[in-house]
Amino acid sequence: MSTSQPVHVIGGGLAGSEAAWQLASAGVPVLLHEMRPQRSTPAHQTGTLAELVCSNSFRSDEADANAVGLLHEELRRLSSLILTAADRHRVPAGSALAVDRIGFSTEVEAALAAHPLVTIIREEVASLGAAEWPSVIVATGPLTTPLLAQALQGLTGEDSLAFFDAIAPIIHRHSIDFTKAWFQSRYDKGGGNDYINCPLDRPQYETFVAALTAAETMPFKDWERDTPYFEGCLPIEVMAERGRETLMFGPMKPVGLANPHDGGRRPYAVLQLRQDNALGTLFNMVGFQTKLKHAEQVRLFRSIPGLEQAEFARLGGIHRNLFVNSPRVLDDVLRLRADRRIRLAGQITGCEGYVESAAIGLLAGRFAADEWHGRTPVLPPATTSIGALLRHITTGAVAATFQPMNANFGLFPPLDGGSGAPVKGKANRRQALSARARRDMEDWLTAGNAVCGGTAETAAASDR
Repeated sequence: MSTSQPVHVIGGGLAGSEAAWQLASAGVPVLLHEMRPQRSTPAHQTGTLAELVCSNSFRSDEADANAVGLLHEELRRLSSLILTAADRHRVPAGSALAVDRIGFSTEVEAALAAHPLVTIIREEVASLGAAEWPSVIVATGPLTTPLLAQALQGLTGEDSLAFFDAIAPIIHRHSIDFTKAWFQSRYDKGGGNDYINCPLDRPQYETFVAALTAAETMPFKDWERDTPYFEGCLPIEVMAERGRETLMFGPMKPVGLANPHDGGRRPYAVLQLRQDNALGTLFNMVGFQTKLKHAEQVRLFRSIPGLEQAEFARLGGIHRNLFVNSPRVLDDVLRLRADRRIRLAGQITGCEGYVESAAIGLLAGRFAADEWHGRTPVLPPATTSIGALLRHITTGAVAATFQPMNANFGLFPPLDGGSGAPVKGKANRRQALSARARRDMEDWLTAGNAVCGGTAETAAASDR
């Protein structure tokens, strides 16, 4: 497709913002449609583009040990607006990449608003356009409005799948008791003191779990009752129901920590809090996404040592997320098989996580830009993190059992050690997978498949 018409991007979240940036950086005019603030969602609080509605963490930034960290590295090499803004608004989080959420989203919006080829339209889109929209990217995320979801269902003949996603509370730092809590990262990663730790001994932990499993939760509507949770973001009360020690081996694991208020001993369990803004005045409860009633949250969380007087900037909540059966309805360049002028991007495709959403948005933007210029898109190697994620959601997953997926090394083609012998040891395998991904990404870049005209510095400079 070679045309002078703009590409329509529906949705101004991380995927839509990234897609719009990649298109504009490639010289393609973009109309970016975002319904907020005219119409909000159950999870958003602002009208800013790329708002982070759950955690402020982009998760691990360790490229040799984690597929998400490797994806960070690849997105930086691909001039991602989202990663550029995240790096510029980074806050302490050990080996993870966490951001000041207000500064981050403000920069993303400023970069797009300043670009001469991007027009931001604040309106709800209720349909997928007609023939006069020759190229459309739907990046409306898991909170797609009912009208647009119905339009997708009508095109694909598929029911949207659904799962619940929960968000964690945020606490004012000044209300935390540091005669009981202390700063330390597990195994002293990152700066060594990036997290606030609230320790629990065994009786305290068992009392907390018992109270948690007995607490009142928000009731579900009839149409929500059979919706499954995403396993990577379970509410803490659901984890606790699976066994008394589940939390202790999950978000409350105490490994790599020493309590200075108790002679340097490791606590039986621990709640960690991660910095949520650049000022360091707000901290979120790591892994404590929940669907408890608000009064129950306050009562239970104030029973944790160090949080007896906790003041909450935001309590936890839950919302219903939608995604399509991508292996069944999308081709390998993210187009709807039923209407190839339409691409999907972000979490609506069944990728899970901020970074993954941005990555699929980046690819959707680049693929659409290639077509706009009359070029045939070239897929990133399946041995890279971004390529493995793309392959999984389009052609690699089993449609009958498709569920949302984070980037992980299990999506990568296997190694043979270079001589047919397996690479022994998890750390060695991960390093080998990362090394292979870097080599293949370099070859792909050298072949000119990642040239879109934008740079990370362009994004960084747009708000100066």
